[in-house]
Amino acid sequence: MFMTAPKTFFADNSFDHKQISQMAGDPEPVQKNGRRTSIRFRIAFGFLICFFLALSITLLSLYVFIRLQTKIHFLEVADNFMLELQQARRFEKNFFLYGTNLNDALEHVKVALEILQLNSVQLTEVVGQKNLTDILYQIKTYENLLLKLQDSTLSDGNIFREQRNMLEAEIRKFGAEMLSLGLSILQQERQSVYQMLVLAKQVPIYFLIVLFAVMAFLAHKLSRQILGPLSRLMKLTQRISRGEFTTLEPPRFHRDEFYDLTEAMNSMLVEIQRRQEVLVQSHKLRAIGTLTAGIAHELNNPINNITLTAYTLRDNYRTLTEPEKKELLDDLIGEADRSQGIISNLLDFSRESAVRMEPLDLGKLVQETVQLANKQVKLAGAQLSISLCPAVFLYGDRQQLTQVFLNLLINALDVIPKNGHIQISLSHDTPDFVAVKIHDDGPGIPPDIIPLIFDPFFTTKPLGKGTGLGLAVSQGIITRHGGKILVESEPGKGTTFTVLLPAAAM
Repeated sequence: MFMTAPKTFFADNSFDHKQISQMAGDPEPVQKNGRRTSIRFRIAFGFLICFFLALSITLLSLYVFIRLQTKIHFLEVADNFMLELQQARRFEKNFFLYGTNLNDALEHVKVALEILQLNSVQLTEVVGQKNLTDILYQIKTYENLLLKLQDSTLSDGNIFREQRNMLEAEIRKFGAEMLSLGLSILQQERQSVYQMLVLAKQVPIYFLIVLFAVMAFLAHKLSRQILGPLSRLMKLTQRISRGEFTTLEPPRFHRDEFYDLTEAMNSMLVEIQRRQEVLVQSHKLRAIGTLTAGIAHELNNPINNITLTAYTLRDNYRTLTEPEKKELLDDLIGEADRSQGIISNLLDFSRESAVRMEPLDLGKLVQETVQLANKQVKLAGAQLSISLCPAVFLYGDRQQLTQVFLNLLINALDVIPKNGHIQISLSHDTPDFVAVKIHDDGPGIPPDIIPLIFDPFFTTKPLGKGTGLGLAVSQGIITRHGGKILVESEPGKGTTFTVLLPAAAM
């Protein structure tokens, strides 16, 4: 059978001090980090980024809307302009076919020129100065040709055949080029308006995508910078609740409210550690006083008895019979043994004797302890029931553990009524620990007394039946074995003492 070393009940729950902490009471100076950036500033900065994104998309949308408004106005003007030119070309054709409507053509050309001149500033913004100049050049040339045609007409309505053919060809050429240029520019602007409408539809979608990405990044960044320090501080409070007064290293990258809070908590921990040391010293002094008073009280009775018996033996030595002398000497020996027992228990309590660890069968050890107390069980008329699970092993000192179980069993025998019942059970509830429970159906322990039962020299037994060191010594033994003693009691229903000990793996 192979058994590993036991696990200590009070396991070391410490952490890597080199990484995040140093022992309180002697903290090393923490290097001050860089420029202070508060949480409020970072949150405000994140919202400011979102605001500027929203402002940017608003300005962009406003720009697109103004451009669309300008281009739509241009299209309206261009449509009116092209309509006038088309009317002029139609009357031009009528003149060449029927010799009429030349004045109407000139009138429509003048209207077209007026449209261009009245909206020249807006048109220049859209088509540019060069295109507008080309259009004006084309329309004026066309107008001049029509005027020249009108001036060349004979008084009888006829014109020279050769001149008419030349003017007709030139007018047709410029008219076609003028319409072609106007239609080309109009088509380009229609396409531009279409593209801007598409952009106007896409901008909100792109903005939502970018805004979501920025907000996700900011949320992740801020949550790490807020939840991370909160988690570290929560772990620090958990360590404080376990009695580990170790300081926490402040955040490295930001000097913010968490930095100040960490430094404040570190200062608090140092002060708690200092005050705890003061309390420990005070408690030690109080314990020494209690211990001294208990020793004086416990030793006073046997010493008084020894003194009285010795005086009696001295004063009446010649008149006492041999049996009486023997009885007085037995009293002296008994009181001396009683004093020696008190001193022995006190030494067991005050010193940590060497523990001789060896593999033990706990069930067998409990049975042997019961056999040692068999006489006291019969004298008390107690009913004793034992429930043991097999093959429960641990490492321990046989003599000391026997002393603990025997002390608990005798305490139970002292409080149970006649024909009372005591139940001893052994369980292996968890893989790491075994439990020995000793339950009695005695009067129980009042709740206000339970916190005091492990104090040295505290006892509820009648004078002469106990020194008040049994439970204190037992608790020290079990603690040195890596375990603990638990107490459950209810007045009128009995008491259960549970001894938890680390198990050994087979």
